Amino acid sequence: MLKKLLFTISFVSAVCCCKAQTAEEVYNKYLDYNLARMQGETEKALDLGADLIPNVDKLKPGARNNFYYSIANLYENNDQSVKAIEYYEKVVAAVPDYYVAQRGLGYQYAKQAEALKASGGAAYIAAVRKALPHLEKAQACDPDDDTLKLIKLYYNNINDKTGLATLNERLKKLSKTCVDLLDDKN
Repeated sequence: MLKKLLFTISFVSAVCCCKAQTAEEVYNKYLDYNLARMQGETEKALDLGADLIPNVDKLKPGARNNFYYSIANLYENNDQSVKAIEYYEKVVAAVPDYYVAQRGLGYQYAKQAEALKASGGAAYIAAVRKALPHLEKAQACDPDDDTLKLIKLYYNNINDKTGLATLNERLKKLSKTCVDLLDDKN
């Protein structure tokens, strides 16, 4: 009986002490996160970002997309590929033409493909096929010799002659809808 009473008191205290964060409080935390990131305080930014994630839905969509991109980039630079992919995917889903996130996601998938290269087979091919559309969007919007070489290498490695033959046509089509900056305001 005493255990139940103590549990109930603890639970009620926790509920009373915790309050939902307002959109303004979340936005202020977002500003603190950005300040830490801009000042090169990576660990602090990662901690602030992790604290912000549960309430990020209270940010306006533009700020949310910027947050997802910047935290993905921090995770990528901190060798946390799984988390980087998670947040790059959120940006790409929301703003598919934002080629900067496409490049980040493509290279994260390419990293996974390279880890599977020695084993070859279906897992490697699947990883390459996951990377290619993202790398192609990035290449179409911001041509880069290294990215183009990687795309062509992957098509050769998976023996996709049709994909390679139609690459220039796809790049031309993809280049018509490129977003290079995210808008924080909307």
